[in-house]
Amino acid sequence: MTNDFQADIDAIGRIDAVPMILDVVCRSTGMGFAAVARVTEDRWIACQVLDAIEFGLKPGDELKLKTTICDEIRESREAVVIDEVSNDPVYSNHHTPAIYGFQSYISMPVILPDGSFFGTLCAIDPRPARLNNPETIGMFKLFAELIALHLHANERLARTEAALLDERKISEFREQFVAVLGHDLRNPVASIDSGTRMLLRSQLDEKATDIVKLIRGSVVRMSGLIDNVLDLARARLGDGVVLELDDAEPLKPTLVQVIDELASVRTGHVVEAHLDFEDPLKCDRGRIGQLLSNLLGNALMHGSEDGPIRVNASIDDGVFELWVSNTGDPIPPEAMAQLFLPFFRREARAGQQGLGLGLYIASEIARVHGGTLEVSSTPEETRFTFRMPLVQ
Repeated sequence: MTNDFQADIDAIGRIDAVPMILDVVCRSTGMGFAAVARVTEDRWIACQVLDAIEFGLKPGDELKLKTTICDEIRESREAVVIDEVSNDPVYSNHHTPAIYGFQSYISMPVILPDGSFFGTLCAIDPRPARLNNPETIGMFKLFAELIALHLHANERLARTEAALLDERKISEFREQFVAVLGHDLRNPVASIDSGTRMLLRSQLDEKATDIVKLIRGSVVRMSGLIDNVLDLARARLGDGVVLELDDAEPLKPTLVQVIDELASVRTGHVVEAHLDFEDPLKCDRGRIGQLLSNLLGNALMHGSEDGPIRVNASIDDGVFELWVSNTGDPIPPEAMAQLFLPFFRREARAGQQGLGLGLYIASEIARVHGGTLEVSSTPEETRFTFRMPLVQ
């Protein structure tokens, strides 16, 4: 026999109930041989066997299909039950009992839930047996259905496990690639940033200055994208957003730097800032700055150019609150529930579409600080609000 049917033999072998089924079949009928067979258009393969009469078959052995009655069962999909071959009006002169020397025989088709024919659950014995009764036929039918359901369930489980393994491998490769890509992008972006800073301190004409500022704006945006991509990779790979909490330095200069930097490269908007809180706060200043950068960048991208962008920071009743607002079209209700999901992107003006990570990373930064990030959006104003309980 070739290995064409090894998967089917293994599938039956993985069903723990099959040996018990064959044992119950033999004990209840008094027959000495029972088997589950895989039957196709041209093959009969024993998948699992209980042989107490030395019939001579073991799992993997093959009979010539045309010498069996199972070939007829495959075509009719009906059970065959013979109490005593010599007295049976249909099978007394059939070639199969003469070839294999049995008197009693029962075989039930195993039909999978999708309607395909797998094979048979069968039993034989050289002696007559009382088989053609509702109890025995019902038992064989129940066992055949049980085997079919096990085969179907195991196949689905195997497919699911394979799909999960493939997806896990793809996901791990993608996230590792993103992490490496993010790290490798940092150096060239840092070099460009350094170069633009040096150029802006040089004597340039107005046109050259505008070009350098444009490059500088791209660098700022690229730096933010790299930070977000790396944080996503860390979150997916298990490390998550890592904090370095301290209250040694004030937070306000970090926020001012973020606002000035973004305002300088997005000259089409007016940014109004009101930072009124007592420093220092126990937090990760760099992460809070990143949160503000993502929120402010989002407002600059989606806000109306003829309306101001407002940034406000304050402390009220032991809670630090930082919010960013913009005017413009309100966020559609169907988009509100997805705003903080990774790679969700709202409609933006041409050339300003991002990766859809900024709000997700901002929400993660809020979460790991023990705070919240919420959004409200009306025709008058869209506002993202970060709240963080102060740590004593």
